Amino acid sequence: MDAMRILMDEHQSLAAIIHAIRHMISEIGAGRLKPDHKLLEAMVHYLDAYPEKRHHPKEDEFLFGPLRARTHDADAALDRLEAEHAQAEARIAVLEAAVKGYAQDPVGGFEAFRTAFNAYAEFYRTHMMTEEREVLPLIRKHFTAEDWDRANAGFIADDPLSGSRATAKDGDENFAHIFSKLVAAAPAPIGLGAGPYKEG
Repeated sequence: MDAMRILMDEHQSLAAIIHAIRHMISEIGAGRLKPDHKLLEAMVHYLDAYPEKRHHPKEDEFLFGPLRARTHDADAALDRLEAEHAQAEARIAVLEAAVKGYAQDPVGGFEAFRTAFNAYAEFYRTHMMTEEREVLPLIRKHFTAEDWDRANAGFIADDPLSGSRATAKDGDENFAHIFSKLVAAAPAPIGLGAGPYKEG
């Protein structure tokens, strides 16, 4: 089941970035780490461009929609998840404003950024747990072979971590490369501590 494998890989990479940011915020707050504002902004951009714009649409099209056609058992959870997907732009706007505010005001903006990011992280923890504990078991139970074929093909055709996209566009980002750069720039023990984040 390639769709399930890719989905879980994407969840794990998202959880890793969220964990990295929370760890850095904790270390900055404790005075043990100097903030790298470009790295924090790059991580927030990754959260927008990867899970919000690429991951969620695949879930809606290839998993949630077909599941609705097979059973009503997941309707309540799917209503909640799809509403949360639709709120992506507003959710990211709050985070982007907070990280930019922190860069502009390193003293006064820190607490606002920490509060905004902790809220975002808690939202995603609950969101992914709902998907994995309530929805994925029902997908495994109710999907037909045809549903799986379509879901697998859809996820393989747009697998950001492998760099595949059936309809690649100019400006598409190489998320595997970006993820590697973020991990390299993040301080130990969550990353390699290779130094300040550099774009490109």
